[in-house]
Amino acid sequence: MTAYKSSIQMTARITAILTLLIVVLAPFSMLYIPTTLIVPDDAAMTANNIMASQGLFRAGMVSDSIVFLIEIVLTVLLYVLVKPVDKTLSLAAAFSRLAMTVIQGINLLNHFIVLLLLSGASYLTVFAPDQLQALVLLFLNAHESVTLIWGLFFGLHLLIFSYLVYKSGYLPKFLGIILFVVALCYFIQDFGTMLLPQYKTLFISIGSLAFLEIVFPLWFLVKGVNIEQWEKRIA
Repeated sequence: MTAYKSSIQMTARITAILTLLIVVLAPFSMLYIPTTLIVPDDAAMTANNIMASQGLFRAGMVSDSIVFLIEIVLTVLLYVLVKPVDKTLSLAAAFSRLAMTVIQGINLLNHFIVLLLLSGASYLTVFAPDQLQALVLLFLNAHESVTLIWGLFFGLHLLIFSYLVYKSGYLPKFLGIILFVVALCYFIQDFGTMLLPQYKTLFISIGSLAFLEIVFPLWFLVKGVNIEQWEKRIA
């Protein structure tokens, strides 16, 4: 039993470390690189920036790749942590997060296409330079738009997961409340941007409240799981 307790706490700690790693990597590829290389409504400047800093652009792709690979592991770990509460809902939360991860992986294709368009391959000579540049910005915008799609899957995951955390007994209820608020932020940001794109900045500001999610891995890292309550739930 002691080994089992240690295993559960280790699962919580690994979950925290992997989540915090995503917190470090994701802003690099999702915020820093777009604001550094992409110039809205200026396809020529954007294309030139990427060609001049192709190593940085590729580093962002690697960062994205590491994130969604970590997400696969996190999906399993989080399922293990909340399965004692309700197996069916735990599966629903896990599948929602896994669906998000698959979409993140597929979305990387947009960046590969950008590099192909800027590769200077002979078959691309049928396009005029300004056409290639327009296509580059099109696929970059498509990549950004897909974040609205996987964000909805993540919101669903958090919505279900927040309930499981709240009902668990071995994790504090306030964590469940925080995760519920974060889930609402994702839904408001994504659905709002889809319905009223002219207010995109406002919805992004609301979505920025999702940083509250950082409380969850920090709690796992410092406190972990209440073993006594965990055993009661298992029993």
